[in-house]
Amino acid sequence: MDGPAGVPAELPGGGAQKDRALTAQEWLRKWETGAAAFHKEHGHPLLEKYLDVLLSGRSGLRIFFPLCGKAVDMKRLADLGHSIVGVDISEQALKEFFADQNLPYCEEPVPGIAGAKKLKSTSGNICLYCCSIYDLSSAIVGKFDGVWDRGALVAVNPCDRQRYASLMISLMEKNSSYLLVTVLYDPNKHKGPPFYVPESEVKSLFGNHCEIKLLEKVSDFSDRHRQWGLDYFLETLYILKFVA
Repeated sequence: MDGPAGVPAELPGGGAQKDRALTAQEWLRKWETGAAAFHKEHGHPLLEKYLDVLLSGRSGLRIFFPLCGKAVDMKRLADLGHSIVGVDISEQALKEFFADQNLPYCEEPVPGIAGAKKLKSTSGNICLYCCSIYDLSSAIVGKFDGVWDRGALVAVNPCDRQRYASLMISLMEKNSSYLLVTVLYDPNKHKGPPFYVPESEVKSLFGNHCEIKLLEKVSDFSDRHRQWGLDYFLETLYILKFVA
């Protein structure tokens, strides 16, 4: 499914953003000031539409939400019987998730990561780490059967993408599925985040380790994007299959 007529689905490069970098403090400020417009109050329609593709008929999966914020989809998948692990540097976002979902939780330190916290639902099926994602490893969080990556790869500083992809690949079980949402727009008109990630970049980052299939391109254009100076904004959904 292509974007609106006349819209280039892909632009070469994205080099206008390659040196752009946000600090952890800038991300924390977005949550503190209520500038987290990327949060979807009612879950993400692409996850709902393609949930069966992620699950492949399997139950009781371990599913990872990188840079999870307070995504309501974590509760939805936990209610379906899956075990959810998320990570975000914003303690505020993680605590708001438990408050919004009316879920009791406990806090504990994370051995091996100085200053990190683990917020775990008392039911035990949702475990959220408050730390840098780069502090995580399979030794700490284990490996995953599925990933929902909406707003993570596109939020990572372009210079850190290879590091991010290598970490994610190391966390995947054999025969796991990874739903990845990227965004397409004219990167010369907006500095990001979210950052422009063309299909060529997805293939460069993950293509040697998994099968990649484009599932859908859908317009997510809104007044917010118009204020950025854009005239189109597409979400692109891929399924990455890590085969044995």
